[in-house]
Amino acid sequence: MSVSTSPIVIIVGTNRPNSMSRKIADYYQGILSQLGATSIILDLVNLPDDFTVSALYGNTGKNEAFNNLKSLLEQTDKFVFIVPEYNGSYPGVLKAFIDGLPYPNSFSNKKAALVGLSSNPQGATIALSHLNDVFSYLGMNTLAMRVKLGQIRSSYQDNVMSNALYKELLEIQAGQIIHF
Repeated sequence: MSVSTSPIVIIVGTNRPNSMSRKIADYYQGILSQLGATSIILDLVNLPDDFTVSALYGNTGKNEAFNNLKSLLEQTDKFVFIVPEYNGSYPGVLKAFIDGLPYPNSFSNKKAALVGLSSNPQGATIALSHLNDVFSYLGMNTLAMRVKLGQIRSSYQDNVMSNALYKELLEIQAGQIIHF
């Protein structure tokens, strides 16, 4: 196992402003930093409002704001996806973002860790399964350890993870993605 020198890109899997996913992404970035790994956060809140028409299909490469976000993906071979559960799966904006990336090379032979968030006790289990299926199709290698943070609002407040198990799982997974 070798440690990559390129930054790990942490993707906030929603475009909801002030999302819990962004808070957990910031927390995860802190863990990676403590472990000596560099990382960049790509927050889908920064996607252009019209990217599904101005940056996809016949307009590929024509939206500079989308191109800037897409370029972050080219800088790395490792990702952490912080994925909230929306209606029993992952957010449509994440799927649209993935669909807008060059196929098949954007994720082929790259590596990812998956973290699911939900208000219910399941921690986005089905959402992570759906996303893992997409990544398998695209040739992405995902860590077997998927961290599922159920009832997240009762476990994370004011930049503190009060759930000791969640804290430990995130730390273990962060170590794994560094050495994956």
